[in-house]
Amino acid sequence: MNRILEKKQLSAQVWQMVLEAPLIAQERKAGQFIILQLDTDYGERIPLTIADADPVRGTVTIIFQTVGRTTSLLAEKNVGDFVENLVGPLGRPTHIDKFGSVVCVGGGIGVAPLYPIAQAMKAAGNRLTVIIGARTQELVILENEMRAIADELVVVTDDGSYGRQGLVTVPLKEFCEQTPPPDLVVAIGPPIMMKFCAKTTEPYHVKTIVSLNTIMIDGTGMCGGCRVSVGGQTRFVCVDGPEFDGHQVDFDQMMQRLGAFRPQEKAAMEAYQADHVCRMQAAAAALLARQTARPEA
Repeated sequence: MNRILEKKQLSAQVWQMVLEAPLIAQERKAGQFIILQLDTDYGERIPLTIADADPVRGTVTIIFQTVGRTTSLLAEKNVGDFVENLVGPLGRPTHIDKFGSVVCVGGGIGVAPLYPIAQAMKAAGNRLTVIIGARTQELVILENEMRAIADELVVVTDDGSYGRQGLVTVPLKEFCEQTPPPDLVVAIGPPIMMKFCAKTTEPYHVKTIVSLNTIMIDGTGMCGGCRVSVGGQTRFVCVDGPEFDGHQVDFDQMMQRLGAFRPQEKAAMEAYQADHVCRMQAAAAALLARQTARPEA
C-alpha cells in the first residue's frame, strides 16, 4: 500500500497529494500515468497523470478533481492514510526534444498533466511559453510552478476575473501568427478545448500534440473503452497514447463516447452523496450524544 505523505487543496474541487511510490518515482517519465484503486476487491480503477515525481524521496504527486465517486472518496483521505493499489508508470512517455519554441496550453485540471511536460521541454533547451486557462481565478492552478519555468506565461479566464478575459485559443492564435510561429504546441484540457486548439494551429501548420487521458477507463488496453479514431485508424489511448497528433484526432467521436457511461457515473455519485449525508448525520449524532451524556456516578 502507498502512504499519503502530503495533501493540499488547490481549489474548490481540486486536490494535490504526494504518495509513497519509490519504484514508480524512479521509472516515471513526462506524460505517463498511474492506475489507482482505493478498494482492491470492488473499487473502481481510475487513471491519473503523474504531475510530479521525486526519485530521491521516492514519491509521486497526483492532482485530481472530485468529479465522481472514487475521486470524492480519495479526497476524504488524509495524510497517513493509504491508497491500497497503485500501478505505473503506464502509457507512452511524451516525446521530449529540443524543438526550438514550444507552447504548452493547459485548460482547467489539464494544467496538472501539462506541468511535467512543460518541465521536460524547458530542461531540453526549448523556449517555453505557457498558456493557462480557467473559468474563474479560483480555478487557476499551478500558476507559480509554471511561472518558475516558463519564458512567458499567459493566464486567461472565461469571466475576466484574472489575467486576460477569453479562451486559450486567443493567445494561442497570436503566437501562431508571429514570425516564426511555434515549432510545437502541446495542449491538454477538456476535449472541446483541445479540439479548438488543434483547429487554431492547423492553418499555420504548427504540429500540435494533445493528451486524451480523460477517456481512459481500465488503463491496460483490456476493456477497449478508450477507443479513439486518429487519422482514420482505431487507437487505444491507454496503450497507444495518451498523446496523439491533435490534427488527426476525431474529437467529435471522442466526446460522444465520453458520455457512454454517464448513467452509471451519475448513479454511483448519487449513491456516494447519499452515503456521505448518512455518515455526516451519524457523526453529528454521536458528537451530540457525547456532549449531552452525564458522567457516571
